[in-house]
Amino acid sequence: MHIILVPGLWLDASSWVDVAPALEAAGHRTHALTMPGVGASGTQSAGIGIADWVAATVAQIDRLDGPVVLVGHSGGGNVVYGAVDARPDRVAHVVFLDTFPPADGGSISEFPVVDGVIPFPGWDFFDDSEIADLDPQTRADAATRTKSVPEKVPTDPIRLTDERRRAVPATVVTATVPAAQMRAIIAAAPPWAAELAALEHLDIIELGSPGDPTGHWPQFSRPGAVAEAVLQAIG
Repeated sequence: MHIILVPGLWLDASSWVDVAPALEAAGHRTHALTMPGVGASGTQSAGIGIADWVAATVAQIDRLDGPVVLVGHSGGGNVVYGAVDARPDRVAHVVFLDTFPPADGGSISEFPVVDGVIPFPGWDFFDDSEIADLDPQTRADAATRTKSVPEKVPTDPIRLTDERRRAVPATVVTATVPAAQMRAIIAAAPPWAAELAALEHLDIIELGSPGDPTGHWPQFSRPGAVAEAVLQAIG
């Protein structure tokens, strides 16, 4: 199976370097992507938005034969879900790594803009629970690989038009929200999680456990566990 790996904000294809080998060893072919405009100047990336990131992922799908698996981390969840919407007949499974599918018109978040781009804001910007399992060396190593993202990408609304997306089998690999809490959110179906609740075939895999927390970047802290979860998800 072809597995397309889509990073979150500030990351590129290299963020999957410790996850991909286990997927390849299991017989799959991995395709880690770097999104358009990542690391480019404000002038170079001024016109790039979330639709361009979705289009880049769809283009990768179209270059491959047969069904594909999409894995999206964090903001990459919006990207892969947009690609599912565009190619629901080509996606065998979609995996959301510590994220969930957005509703039509949803966006990622807002972050400080500097010189027309959004640089990595530093680990102190995030909640303690998100970085709890990143030791100082891992934080330092990962930070050196971060790159700016185009200003428009995090706030651009995503457009979804094909309801067949909801029938594509999906798995949420949750690292910072306990699975029980995730199921309670689905049952309550608040507006911000309406699309999550509408998925017809959804599994939840929890990476962390009480006393052994997992943060928002498990591809750095626990790449083996991430690979195992993806393999479990796709069967």
